[in-house]
Amino acid sequence: MDNFAPGIGSKTRGMTSTARILIIAGSDSGGGAGIQADIKTVTMLGGHAMTAVTAITAQNTAGVQGVHPVPTEMILQQIDSVIDDLGVDAVKIGMIGGAFAAEQIANRLERLKADQPDLPIVFDPVMVATSGSILADDATIAAFGRLMNVATVATPNLPELKRLTAEEDPVSAALHLVGLHGCAVLIKGGHEEGDALADALIETDNMTSWQGARVDTTSTHGTGCTLASAIATFLATGASLPDSVARAREFVRVALHDAPGLGQGAGPLGQGRVRLDVGEGPRLNQVTVTGTHYRRSVEFYRQLGLRQIVDSPDTGYARFETAGGVTLSVQIDPEEKILATTAIYFECDDLDERVEQLARSGIALEHGPRNQPWMWREARLRDPDGNIIFFYKAGENRRFPPWRMD
Repeated sequence: MDNFAPGIGSKTRGMTSTARILIIAGSDSGGGAGIQADIKTVTMLGGHAMTAVTAITAQNTAGVQGVHPVPTEMILQQIDSVIDDLGVDAVKIGMIGGAFAAEQIANRLERLKADQPDLPIVFDPVMVATSGSILADDATIAAFGRLMNVATVATPNLPELKRLTAEEDPVSAALHLVGLHGCAVLIKGGHEEGDALADALIETDNMTSWQGARVDTTSTHGTGCTLASAIATFLATGASLPDSVARAREFVRVALHDAPGLGQGAGPLGQGRVRLDVGEGPRLNQVTVTGTHYRRSVEFYRQLGLRQIVDSPDTGYARFETAGGVTLSVQIDPEEKILATTAIYFECDDLDERVEQLARSGIALEHGPRNQPWMWREARLRDPDGNIIFFYKAGENRRFPPWRMD
């Protein structure tokens, strides 16, 4: 986020590269959607999440058992409190507790936009929970127009889009909203039948579409919240709207793939597990070493505790995943003369215990755990072909040693 600059007219204690995202939405006690999903998403993408809670729900993966709207005065006080002190670089709007609250939030955001004309606002017109529970009545939905008037983009799913316009064709419905309110509209295809899905971003002068296969999971609670918050975070860093949507879609898809499988109904996504798949700048997340014997190398890296995710002995290729999400591959070339010029480091919180386990399993170490002058503790070994491997424990000193350059 090095290219990020605070929004025009925003208040801050100093220049910062951290995107400040104000989330105006309801709370989900089950942690799958709403404020909880928003905070997880913004945090994992490197932003700072601020909240104005509009409603408290008793909610889990099976449904919504109760909704208690927060008084409108308190919602506005939350908005003013965080903006006056922390400033804001993007706003995400989700569930609104009632029509009066929607109107008053729109009034406040209109004034905010007057001060910060370029402020991105993402409006997710939440009407029905994934479980089917109603979260917005007719009067509240009627007031959504004011929020779309100030929004940069609205992100309705197909049932919500139809409810907002009464039009059957999604593209016609989106064009109707774009013409009426001036905001872009992202048509989300998750409610379509079949394994192939399509999303489309409709702007006043452009249309961008994405296709993809449906992720086979029942853990879909909070997909809309997660997508909208991710879009807002990327917009706050200066990314274009189509690029923000593309990157947010990727974040959601990885979170669907890596969902923890909690609950008895529509479970939560795995936002907390998306570490290296989406973000700013180049990310080192894949290392490949050369080996000369496939099964020998595969067995060795399995013994180290890596999880194998690709097994292709015919092509001589295997890939493994580490706890942090980084992957390591072995490419087999029986004729290659391997020169150990690069070392691979695996950080372990339980370094001494893990190294002892490796030694007991028959893996030879060049030396056991030692404290080093650079404030790490590390053990050294080699794979069957001589590639250098360290198991180490550095903690904060890996990225933030006392001699770190500014």
